[in-house]
Order: sequence, then C-alpha cells, then structure tokens
Amino acid sequence: MKKLYPLMIDGFSHIAPPKYRELLRKAAPKECAYMVDTFPPLYDMDARFRIMDKYEGLVQVITPSWPSVELAAPTKSVDLARALNDEMAELVTKYPARFPAAIACLPMNDMDAALKETDRAINDLRMRGVLIYTPVADKPLDSPEFLPLYEKMSQYNLPLLMHPMRNPDYADYRTETESKYRIYNTFGWVYETTAAMTRLIFSGVLEKYPNVKFVTHHCGGMVPYLAERIRQFQDLGEMRWGQKYFQGLTKAPIDYYKMFYADTALYGNTPALMCGHAFFGADHLLFGIDMPLGDLEFGNRNYRQTINAIEEMAISDEDRTKIYEGNARKLFRLPI
Repeated sequence: MKKLYPLMIDGFSHIAPPKYRELLRKAAPKECAYMVDTFPPLYDMDARFRIMDKYEGLVQVITPSWPSVELAAPTKSVDLARALNDEMAELVTKYPARFPAAIACLPMNDMDAALKETDRAINDLRMRGVLIYTPVADKPLDSPEFLPLYEKMSQYNLPLLMHPMRNPDYADYRTETESKYRIYNTFGWVYETTAAMTRLIFSGVLEKYPNVKFVTHHCGGMVPYLAERIRQFQDLGEMRWGQKYFQGLTKAPIDYYKMFYADTALYGNTPALMCGHAFFGADHLLFGIDMPLGDLEFGNRNYRQTINAIEEMAISDEDRTKIYEGNARKLFRLPI
C-alpha cells in the first residue's frame, strides 16, 4: 500500500512474545493453544514484521494479548506479568523503529502487586500505560479495590487501556450453559466495554479522577451508536422513576462517556467510524486494528480495511492525522 501519512501509530497492538509464550504454555496450556498459538504474529516477530512492512510508516504500541494473567493463581500471575513486561520492554529497546512504546500487563488479582508492577513498569521499564481487562476475575472495574490504580495512573498522566473479556461459558440465556455462534465475543465483548464505561461513570470514578484516561477497544462499544438512547433512558430513570443514578455527578452522564478514548478497531466500516468520530470527537480517536486478532490474515486484512475505511471518512486531513498519529503521541507521551 502506498504511503499515506508519515506515521501511523497502532495504539492497541497485541503481542505475546516467545519467552512469555512458553511461560504461558505451562501456566495455561489450553488457553495458550486456543489463542496465542493460532496467531503467529503474536510471538513470531518475523511474521509480524512482514505484515507491518506492507504499510509504510506503520509503528505499533505493543500491548498484552489475551489470555489475561489473572487466569493463574495470584503468585503465578505476578510472575507472568513481570515476565511479559520485561520482554516487551526488551522488544522496544531492540526495535525502536517498530515499537515506540509498550503497555504494561498487571496482575489485577493481587492489587498490592499490581500497584508495585505499575511503578516498576513505568519508572524502570519506561512503559507508557497499563492494560486492564473488563471484567477482572468477574469483578467490575468500579470495585473499590481498583481505585488506587486509577489514582496512581491519574498521577502518572498515562492511559489505561480497557480490553473486554467474556468466555464461552457465559451463556446467552439462563436456560443454557454456554454461548453459541460466538455470541460471547462477537457481541458480548462489546457489551462488556459498554457496561464497564457505565459503571465507571455512575460509581463516580470519572468524577473523582477526571484526569484518568481510559482507552476503549472497538470504538467505545455500543456507546456511540446508542448515544441518544443512553441519554434518554438515564434521564427517565432519574426523573421519572426516582432512581438516583446522578448523585455525586457534576455534569450530564453523556458528557462522562465522551471523556473516554476509543480506538478504530472495527475492522473497517466507515459509517461506524463516522459514528465514533461524531460522538468522541477527533481528539479522542486512536488508530488501532486489534492486531493480529480477529483476522484470518493475522492483521493484514484488518490494516487494509481499517486504513481504507479511515480514508473514506468525511473528515478533514487534520482530523485524519490526529487519528493516525497525533492523539497517540499525546496520550502515550511518545518520544517520536
């Protein structure tokens, strides 16, 4: 593909490098075989670089890949997180022209360890944010135990990337035991993002920590598409049915939703990206394709489709440049 812009920064690019992959294979062989082993660019850098080389100017902010380390016991998850962070930091050092930064993995089933690892990853390894899953071991992101992390990240002025998670055993109906037709991740993950955003808003997390920068995957889940429904139903709950959702909030709930950032990982789809642009604004959209997941071509198809979709958006070149690189530079405070 011809060079479109001097730089395209993929801000949500998954990785499970070789040494970490071997540790994960021992800790969670089934999950590793199901996810990591089926996507070679997660662990094979040559395979990854062959895809990146098709798109001149492409660099990646590397982020942890599913499965989450919380699937292991707390002591083991700490070891896995540290090992992954060390290896990602090594890759940034070894390939600075490919990977300008990395996002830290945290063992969220041990919050004391997670807070220590946050400090180590940012101060010692120079990582530029952290990734958290939603939910965390079936707990919502507004659980009180997670608040110290939000306070810490507000002080660091670096983002928290939110990755949705729901497994096949999360049934679509209460009369069943498992999800069918990949509903659990095709639609369930998008719902999990939307639910997490809502919980963070109405629990007062964004009110208490207004400087925290949460980055949502898949362009903010359902929120941009359902913005008016959200506004109207929440007003109904508060004003017609007396449900005191708004207590402690100093602005309209819909305005808190607009505080979130969103990536472009919709696998193309210009109308959907325009919806995200209309809701979040050009300053809160980041280029990202969910590399290499959700793609039979391990990222190549999603890069091609996403870039084409962004190029077809009815927006200014200035806004496009913000999406491709400007917002990531600011959010991750990149040196490039």
